[in-house]
Amino acid sequence: MDQTTWNFIFIGISFGIYIGIAIWSRAGSTKEYYTAGGGVSPFANGMATAADWMSAATFISMAGGIAAAGYGASKFLMGWTGGFVLLTTLMVPYLRKFGKATVPDFVGDRYYSDAARLVAVICAIFICMTYIMGQMRGVGIVFSRLFGIEIWMGVLIGGGIVYFYAGLGGMKGITYTQVAQYCVMVFSYTIPVIFISLIITGDAVPQLGLIGNYIKDGAENAQPLIQKINQISTDLGFQEYTASSSNTLDMFCITAALMIGTAGLPHVIVRFFTVKNVRAVRKSAYWTLSFIAVIYLTAPALGIFARTNFVEEINQKKYQNAPNWFKNWESQGMIAWVDKNEDGIMQYRAGDVFSGKPIFVEKPDTTLTGPRKVSNEINFVSDNEVYYDKDIIVLANPEMAGLPPWLIALVMAGCVAAALSTAAGLLLVLSTSISHDLMKKIINPGISDKQEIKYARIASFGAIAIAAYFGINPPSSFVAKTVAFAFGLAASSFFPTLIMGIFSKRMNKEGAIAGMVCGIGFTLSYIIYFQFITESKEFWFGISPEGIGFFGMGINFLVAFIVSSLTPPPPREIQEMVEEIRIPKGAGKSIDH
Repeated sequence: MDQTTWNFIFIGISFGIYIGIAIWSRAGSTKEYYTAGGGVSPFANGMATAADWMSAATFISMAGGIAAAGYGASKFLMGWTGGFVLLTTLMVPYLRKFGKATVPDFVGDRYYSDAARLVAVICAIFICMTYIMGQMRGVGIVFSRLFGIEIWMGVLIGGGIVYFYAGLGGMKGITYTQVAQYCVMVFSYTIPVIFISLIITGDAVPQLGLIGNYIKDGAENAQPLIQKINQISTDLGFQEYTASSSNTLDMFCITAALMIGTAGLPHVIVRFFTVKNVRAVRKSAYWTLSFIAVIYLTAPALGIFARTNFVEEINQKKYQNAPNWFKNWESQGMIAWVDKNEDGIMQYRAGDVFSGKPIFVEKPDTTLTGPRKVSNEINFVSDNEVYYDKDIIVLANPEMAGLPPWLIALVMAGCVAAALSTAAGLLLVLSTSISHDLMKKIINPGISDKQEIKYARIASFGAIAIAAYFGINPPSSFVAKTVAFAFGLAASSFFPTLIMGIFSKRMNKEGAIAGMVCGIGFTLSYIIYFQFITESKEFWFGISPEGIGFFGMGINFLVAFIVSSLTPPPPREIQEMVEEIRIPKGAGKSIDH
């Protein structure tokens, strides 16, 4: 069978499973729609949470970033994994004990204010919309490669699938769909890497291959793989693969923002409301971290294998002899080659091919070569002739290594599962924030359960439409970068508010509202200015938009502390409630929503 047939088989089967689960587990009440009835087992919830959390940024972009930047991309590994530990130890058990189904619901009741609830709803919308556009971009990239269609068509197809099973089944449908999606993800991520590790190093365990010898040139020429990739990098004008080119302060801020932002992500927090009690929350967190570790411990090996294969497959090769995967991605606007010296040979070196991001157009351009022409100002100062989008590395890696078509199709199915699982969780948070926290709690408290679910589904449709637009026209073509913005917004808004709400009896509604507004306002303004308004890269103190959420968090804490000090303390019943949340008694008792 050819590649297209295998693609249809794997994607068709996985989509059939997702849709079947959605129909089987259709939500019939708000409790099922918001928390899956509160009876999900810790094992199943751990698997679903891992799928929900490991987005397209994890599956597609993280290894792509490691392949491109080496040590510099370790910020994603450290930030995201460290943040999950922070979330499960400092926040989730207490929030679960409080017994609210959404983050804005906790904020509204803890800070005894509908104004605080409204600000939390707005923050949730900004965070989730920023996050979900990265998932839609990832879906579009996968479908464009799978079926040779435009990215915008892939975004619309993925958006339609997500809306169907998230809008129909709510949290109940999403939970069991995500269990299936995790199984697809883990097999599609690890199995190809095992094969590639055997080819490159002879080790069946990728982690051992990462520190093993490179034997592709023959056993007699074997050398440590790390030494090989460092040599390749320096020969091409890059710094050593194991060195970091990042500004130290910026790398620290990005890592911290990712870590703290993870602990403030509403779509991950609400997953722990689907289990029976606080004891089940802790078991669920254990399983989640175990399932996440399988993929995160494989990512560095995948990245270094992909980097090695990419360079060896294209550098110093004649374009007419370029591998099929190169020309396939080139035709879809994800790779470009500019023959600057007109020798017909592809030169991959350090430096930018273009003065800016390449623009792919259909019209002929006689100055450039390739089946799909590139229109942009060429950077002749650089010797580099090859451009590639980092988000294709994981997808193209099996093709680079010459793996069979069924493995390539399996990877594609895993990429789709990663993007859809997180998009569904985000869509649920958006819809419940609008239907439950805005409509039910603020605008019209008298609406029935049926009307509440109706509003949630309408909100889901509006959210997926907006997310699809930004998935087609993203603020950054690199999925992980777009997602990092969402983590910065979560770090600067929800994390301080939730932490102070749990551990400070003195924090009042005035402080919480002022802190959230100032924190997310500063972070969002910084991102918009440097991403959309100016082309300058002269960031304040060298801190990029991906890391500014760390300072936004500091502003939130500072403003909240000052304002709360100058205003009256919370009512006594609120202070007693906070004291009760922090006492670990009752772990193991079911909490009625």
